[in-house]
Amino acid sequence: MQSVDKTLFFWINDLAGHVPIIDRFMRLVGNDYFILTGMALVVFTLWFSGRDPEHRERNQRAVWCALIGVGFACAVVAICNAFYDRPRPFDRYEVELLFYRPTDPSFPSNTAATAFAFASGIWLGNRTVGWLLLLPAFLASFARVFIGVHYPFDILGGALAGISASLGALLVLRIFEPFPTWVLKTMRKLYLA
Repeated sequence: MQSVDKTLFFWINDLAGHVPIIDRFMRLVGNDYFILTGMALVVFTLWFSGRDPEHRERNQRAVWCALIGVGFACAVVAICNAFYDRPRPFDRYEVELLFYRPTDPSFPSNTAATAFAFASGIWLGNRTVGWLLLLPAFLASFARVFIGVHYPFDILGGALAGISASLGALLVLRIFEPFPTWVLKTMRKLYLA
């Protein structure tokens, strides 16, 4: 499996360093904050949107699912990092590195875990916006390999962690019902939802 991961990594990373404008774009979308901040702004906007009260409540539950999923995904990444310290590609090979050298373990990708937790959590309540958020999740994940800081399987592991975390968040919200409904009603009375 590691040889497949290495081969895929070099196939993608070898695309870097040839076209400066593409390198700059990939460095932008592959950084730790750009895509994730944009996704967070979409999620914030979704909290207050909906064509009717029922649609808005569905959006708000999707936002909860996404945010709890992000928390769960980050916890999964932290636990994995505590037990498995996979070196970054640039620690082992000569790569086309277009970014700073992160010092945390490579597997699973925290960026992919967070991006896919956002996208899948929203998808569970709003398919249209969820599908739209998958595009930046894939783009940021691909860019992390392109700029030389992750292997493809790190991305896959992060994506699976993020999706699983959002599904876990949905389960937790269902288990604790009617508490989430009560919180939403209270937030509406306080003009927070």
